[in-house]
Amino acid sequence: QITVLSEYLEEFPETDGSVWILGRQHHLKTDKPKLLLDISARLWFTYRRKFSPIGGTGPSSDTGWGCMLRCGQMMLAQALICKHLGRDWHWERHKKQPEEYHKILRCFLDRKDCCYSIHQMAQMGVGEGKSIGEWFGPNTVAQVLKKLALFDEWNSLAVYVSMDNTVVIEDISKMCWSPSQSSSGAHGSTHSLRSALHRNKNTAGFCSGWKPLLLIIPLRLGINHINPIYIDAFKECFKMPQSLGALGGKPNNAYYFIGFLGNELIYLDPHTTQVFVDLEENGMVDDKSFHCQQAPHRMEIMNLDPSVALGFFCKEEKDFDNWCSLVQKEILKQQSLRMFELVKNHPAHWPPFKPPAKPEVTTTGAELIESTDTLFEVEEEFEILSV
Repeated sequence: QITVLSEYLEEFPETDGSVWILGRQHHLKTDKPKLLLDISARLWFTYRRKFSPIGGTGPSSDTGWGCMLRCGQMMLAQALICKHLGRDWHWERHKKQPEEYHKILRCFLDRKDCCYSIHQMAQMGVGEGKSIGEWFGPNTVAQVLKKLALFDEWNSLAVYVSMDNTVVIEDISKMCWSPSQSSSGAHGSTHSLRSALHRNKNTAGFCSGWKPLLLIIPLRLGINHINPIYIDAFKECFKMPQSLGALGGKPNNAYYFIGFLGNELIYLDPHTTQVFVDLEENGMVDDKSFHCQQAPHRMEIMNLDPSVALGFFCKEEKDFDNWCSLVQKEILKQQSLRMFELVKNHPAHWPPFKPPAKPEVTTTGAELIESTDTLFEVEEEFEILSV
């Protein structure tokens, strides 16, 4: 029994309150149609069945174990939509979509040769200590996305996963400047990196050194239950224009949280098993099963498991600067327990920061993931950084 979104929206309370969806505010009394469009435009990834076995002999369905991987795909897909189509792009079922949209979808198809497929994510998770078919947590899926992004030349994202509840501006600057600016500047100051960038402007006055940033902040907001002191700051993150929502849910039950109404979180649920969708002959994707036409779910924020991961996307440097300002104003104003910290310089007691680099291998796709000798060398470097 499928409840159409427009019908479900009538179930929202008739109040003067607002619904926030990924940095956009919708007034319930006047903006319900826009709210409908905004929710249905998000790419919705769910369990699938009948895809080619993972690793050749593994599972051909992710039902029961792949929900956090699907949520990670949804967060990343939202970043790619913001990068190529803009935050205010909306999907309509029978409307022709731009080529970039179909290229984004192709990144996530359940094929071993697609960059962010369930195959690639599950196999890359082995390096994070997760067997194929084992449930991921928010931090694990973040680490997997960070590694897979190194092989995604089309999108060329800088994926930063914070450590110890701390976001380091200096480290992000090193990641987001193009490596061609100055290899020696990788260990210098943020100022020197910016100076190098400005020296390398082209004749038109534009600089192409800033790589779009996917920022993921894994957090523990309590011991067994979320600490109420974090609720306001957590909700504030959904108001930021850079918001990609949050990964989380309940133990072994992951959801992709995209907004809130009062003290209820709004989320997309991956726990629906659909049949594998492949490319059509013309290279397009039948996309109707990738947009949620069912009721968006809501849950009380106090029922949220304390292990979560916040996501943000900064296409340009000014977006990151704006995000830093918002964090200073809305998150760090808490003088007691802060949800996370934002610091300018790399902590002296941490190991030196080394931006992740693509391993030197000549294969791509699933063959790349199976090149374990080279891959494990890279994983050891990541493990040292995450200590």
